[in-house]
Amino acid sequence: MRRTQVDVNIQTARAVGGKIYDWYEMVKRDLPWRRTRDPYKIWVSEVMLQQTRVETVIPYWNRFMELFPTIEALADAPEPDILKAWEGLGYYSRVRNLQKGAQVVREKFAGRVPDTLDEISTLPGVGPYTAGAILSIAYDVDVPAVDGNVFRVLSRIFLIEEDIMKPKTRRTFEGLAEFLIPTGRAASFNQGLMELGATICIPKNPRCQSCPVQEHCRALDEGMQEAFPVKEKKKPPRPVDMTAALLRDGDRVLIRRRPDKGLLAGMWEFPGGERVEGLSLEESLITHLTEAFGVTVAPQRLFAQVQHTFSHLQWDMRVFECAIVQGQVREHDDLKWVAVGELDAYTFPVAHGKVVKELGGLV
Repeated sequence: MRRTQVDVNIQTARAVGGKIYDWYEMVKRDLPWRRTRDPYKIWVSEVMLQQTRVETVIPYWNRFMELFPTIEALADAPEPDILKAWEGLGYYSRVRNLQKGAQVVREKFAGRVPDTLDEISTLPGVGPYTAGAILSIAYDVDVPAVDGNVFRVLSRIFLIEEDIMKPKTRRTFEGLAEFLIPTGRAASFNQGLMELGATICIPKNPRCQSCPVQEHCRALDEGMQEAFPVKEKKKPPRPVDMTAALLRDGDRVLIRRRPDKGLLAGMWEFPGGERVEGLSLEESLITHLTEAFGVTVAPQRLFAQVQHTFSHLQWDMRVFECAIVQGQVREHDDLKWVAVGELDAYTFPVAHGKVVKELGGLV
């Protein structure tokens, strides 16, 4: 066993590791990705589960497996198709990296997901947690997989007061988690830690009476469960006033594709942008469309107000129904008039997707 910076003796490590393993084997939820040892399918599930609830992921994972059942299918898929399959999950860089990773696996590793830490860590978007999860669950390699649930569980059991946002602390938790793994049982142990954090050792009002390792939990002994994990507070997302235009041509509306780099890269939206300092939202919208398309528009009425929060930004977007009063829109691959009934074929960010739903209710 690897040594850990946390003071844990071998007897305690074996007791905690064994009880979590046994508990998981008895109570684990029946989730579709737990019915396979295919590393590709496990990889997809782990990427989807980042920052997304299990209940939300299940239908997305099932559909993704139908559309892209193999590494080769994902590697060859047109990007708009994978973005559409991901629509609603957010954090689209995850699925872009997943496809890039599939392409690397096909080209460099003959279509087989690597089974060593050094090799799998070279794949785009595969960090320490994802690497550990794939290796342990698919290949039974005794490596840790430390996510937010694991931080919470281990910090409470062992009363770890270090800030989990610091890289040094992550290494401490990884060393501890590896120390606890019952030899040859990493798959069930790692999933057990995650399951414990998801169902019992939850952030608020943890269900300590049902915990398989309550007798070893130092936070429970001290009545301090909700004080852990220790985490520096993030800065609140920066509020941004956004504006967008709803331009109609009969039953068609104008949409454009965002640039291939940056926030929400390659997705479709209603044209507009961030409010220009010193200008009203309507004036900003006129300015954006004049600069982008060489047309002058007149905002006529507020069609919708939409809010959406990213990790670092909070959009407050107002969508105005507009008329073109001067100039003409020239369509191209990234700027199209599209019938309202055909908008579902395009991938929109969540905020603009809400506008699509509003339009659908009017047709």
